[in-house]
Amino acid sequence: MSGPVRVLVVDDDPLVRAALAMVLGGPGDLVLVGEASDGDEVPAAVDRLAPHVVLMDIRMPRVDGLTATEQLRRRPDPPEVVVLTTFDADDQVLRALRAGASGFLLKDTPPADIVAAVRRVAAGEPILSPTVTRRLMAHVADGERRAGVSPDPAQVRRTQALGLLDQLSEREREVARAVGQGLPNAQIATDLYMSVATVKAHVSRLLTKLGVENRVQVALLVHDAELV
Repeated sequence: MSGPVRVLVVDDDPLVRAALAMVLGGPGDLVLVGEASDGDEVPAAVDRLAPHVVLMDIRMPRVDGLTATEQLRRRPDPPEVVVLTTFDADDQVLRALRAGASGFLLKDTPPADIVAAVRRVAAGEPILSPTVTRRLMAHVADGERRAGVSPDPAQVRRTQALGLLDQLSEREREVARAVGQGLPNAQIATDLYMSVATVKAHVSRLLTKLGVENRVQVALLVHDAELV
């Protein structure tokens, strides 16, 4: 894209919005184009402000961030969405990622990491922290066991994921596993002895073959298949 990355912040907490405004106001390549205090304000704000990236809170009083994310991702040429969360909403984060969010950040993420995350997402490289993802998956699984939920849905997802991944070449499976580990393109290129351009080409083919929208959804399939 040309020009600075346009960012919209959506959060019902004015202190969080103010803190994010300070964080995003420093770098010259990022610009905070607006704020919204609830999910029902998002469609109009996106139409009016044309952001490249939306930082979306999950819990809001009228329309939650999950619903707002699902609505945004159904639009033509939608902005990227990064959900803001705490660990008390792990299962909701999974729903957001499956809906097409480009990743998630914890609200106590250091300012420099938030800036880096917005840049990466705007460049088409969604955020997936391998450490946070492992904790997230484990937390959801523990919650299901405590609630007495049948493990069958997880097994169904595993079978479906394996079926999709079986259509990949061995090299594409290696790239998919690396994406599932949350590695950026440069690290994948180094680890698999290929150029960054080749990695990008493989990732593009993965999206097409697997029928998904972004790298986060590739990583979720890899985790569903228990390949990492």
